[in-house]
Amino acid sequence: MIPTAEGGFPVDEMSLYSSQSRVGGRSADSSLTAPSATRGPVGNLPHELTSFVGRRHELAESKRLLSASRLVTLTGIGGVGKTRLALRLAQTVHRQFPDGVWLVELGELRDTSLLADVVAAALGVRDRSARPVREVLVDFLDLRRLLLVIDNCEQVIDAVAALAKTLLRACPELKILTTSREPLGIGGEAALRVPPLAAPDPDRPSSLQGLPGYDAVTLFTQRAISSVPDFRLTDDNTGAVARICAHLDGLPLPIELAAARLRAMSVEQILQRLTDRYALLTLGDRAAPSRQQTLRLCIDWSHDLCTPLEQQLWSRLSVFAGTFELDAAEAICGTDIPHSELLDTVASLVDKSILIREQSGAVVRFRMLETLRDYGRENLRQAGGEGELLRRHRDWYHQLVVEAEAHWISPRQLDWITRLAREQPNLREAMEFCISESGDAQRRAGLQIAVALYRFWLSRALFSEGRRWLDRILSTSARTPSTDRMKALYAASVFTEIQGDLPASKALVEESYALAQEMNDPISRALAAHADGLLGLFSGNIARASALLNEALEIFASSSDLSRRLEILNGLGLAYASLDDMTKAVERYEQALAITSEHGESAYRSHSLWALGLVVWRQGRVERARELFEESLHLTRLVDDPLTGATCLESLAWIAGVDGQAHRAAVLLGAAEAFGRSVQSTTMLLPRLYRYHEDCERSARETLGRKAFDAARSAGRTMTFAEAVAYALDNTAPDKNSSTREPTSLTKREWEVARLVARGMTNKAIAAELVIAQRTAQGHVEHVLAKLGFTSRAQIAAWVVEHGSHG
Repeated sequence: MIPTAEGGFPVDEMSLYSSQSRVGGRSADSSLTAPSATRGPVGNLPHELTSFVGRRHELAESKRLLSASRLVTLTGIGGVGKTRLALRLAQTVHRQFPDGVWLVELGELRDTSLLADVVAAALGVRDRSARPVREVLVDFLDLRRLLLVIDNCEQVIDAVAALAKTLLRACPELKILTTSREPLGIGGEAALRVPPLAAPDPDRPSSLQGLPGYDAVTLFTQRAISSVPDFRLTDDNTGAVARICAHLDGLPLPIELAAARLRAMSVEQILQRLTDRYALLTLGDRAAPSRQQTLRLCIDWSHDLCTPLEQQLWSRLSVFAGTFELDAAEAICGTDIPHSELLDTVASLVDKSILIREQSGAVVRFRMLETLRDYGRENLRQAGGEGELLRRHRDWYHQLVVEAEAHWISPRQLDWITRLAREQPNLREAMEFCISESGDAQRRAGLQIAVALYRFWLSRALFSEGRRWLDRILSTSARTPSTDRMKALYAASVFTEIQGDLPASKALVEESYALAQEMNDPISRALAAHADGLLGLFSGNIARASALLNEALEIFASSSDLSRRLEILNGLGLAYASLDDMTKAVERYEQALAITSEHGESAYRSHSLWALGLVVWRQGRVERARELFEESLHLTRLVDDPLTGATCLESLAWIAGVDGQAHRAAVLLGAAEAFGRSVQSTTMLLPRLYRYHEDCERSARETLGRKAFDAARSAGRTMTFAEAVAYALDNTAPDKNSSTREPTSLTKREWEVARLVARGMTNKAIAAELVIAQRTAQGHVEHVLAKLGFTSRAQIAAWVVEHGSHG
């Protein structure tokens, strides 16, 4: 079966049907004829030839906009599903328009002077007088309650805007729904951007049960079955299908083209060939407009509709990976373009759906779909400007991370963490460029970027990523003595130690000492001693660790490198605590906290608060320890540091166990374990801490029983980081609230729903299990949350474990 664009999706400009063949039933004798009333539902909408996938939110929102506005425009890049959504919306609301819903297709129209004639033909309006067709249309539509769907307006958008303005002013009962790659830009228009279909994250494992929840996967599967009737999603092909949908940006047109290739290829072969997606995705619908029969022609169509400056900026902006901000675009791509002109061109590319505007708080960023980015990069390469743009890109992001490093210990730290988190794809691109290009200058820049990112990676517990980049850059850069190489060796050793890879850490420390001996300067020696001291700390050689860290502190005490001092002070605090010298441990942590307080720092402060809490916990001051752990946890939420957060959750579990809150302790242990594993580390950073974990787990298991303990710990493991932090910071919620919320407060049906939630079932799965509507299932879940005063499904699961026998 030939694929059609899916809806979530058009064939975006559906010229599958001749407007002349659909108007039918006209009176040839009338000078001005109306549509026949004998055709059933009035109008000329085509029947759907394939199933409509997803778009529930967009359909509801567009329906709401159409109820409030007389002109609604669905915008988006070609192949995203504008036409299909418009047709589904029109079919949904056709009963509201007694004079019909009429489709006007402009995909093949180039001559703007013919626009009114095309609209008249679609409506079946014939007039033999010499009057302008526009006047005839106004007379015909006056007082008719009618919805006009004008599809694919972009190539004649000015003419469509003018005609729509005229008709809407003169015809009070008329409503117009248009599809275009940019809004019409006239008063009263309500525009809705049609996004790609939801697709899985290619960097996360995909399960057979979870994949059908993504509309892009559902579309691929349905079209695959049309091509190969025995196709099914299986454990063996889920990963490939997920990556295909992700690589194609959730765009329905290329997804359908890819599914059609299953007649001759496996999903794995399709995935392998997506590196040349334009060559692969050529098997389109023969009835579709020519520009939509292949992916390249579809994008060529969008490119041809851009001005020369828009085309040039499209190519230049393809140098960005992920998203970018205006300051980066100006510095990298706009050196020869006036600021105001570049801003206007970026806005125009947003209007034309080449760029996607995203806003988070006060920050606006722009994103280009990978399919469009590949197209722009190819044009950039052909024009001969790729190398220069990549060097500018590298230099700008190099400067960004150096500035972030210089202001790391400051009140701006959280802003820098957030900015660097947003820029990760671009930073990876810059480092990859440094590695791939030859020359000492390139390698040196890559080394400096990685070194400057060390503290960001540390703050976000991105140990594996940081280690991977440092290893690659260290192995490809010259082994000549330099401070940057010393810092890189130190950073890599820290990540290996945290991850428990002590042999790798030992090798890095040995290389540090050899390099320091060549350099023969105090800073290099201090860096090597610091790395060696941490190795001793993690390997259990505490006396050696203490001596080496004190040696490093003597040198860095007079240095302006506050980050290094904070790391050493925290390391010494752990060393003294392990030696049971609590007085010195407290002194070191208080010194660290004084620095963080003075400079408005958050990341190191959160770790120092946790470590100080651990000391006072061991001194028997439980309430003070709780306060410190909770203050630390609050900061980890701001920094978004899952490892320090996990250590805080673990420590609060110990306190809950001592307080007799066995269920709370089990939930917190589960959450801590999950977040420790998520960063490939452990919440027990030092071997001596294991006994507290073991005591807490044994006590909770004995109190609850094995089954209840396992269920509570499992509930903790399923929490998001935000849910776990909220749970831990609510001192009254876990046990006191759970004991006061009586099971009888739930109805029998709500009890059934609560148990299914505890089994990890989605609203859709619950609806299927109970044979009720999904919306009804959602309502039951919301009632359960409201009655129990909870905010997450994980809390329901934990509560059911306690009260399961009552329902």
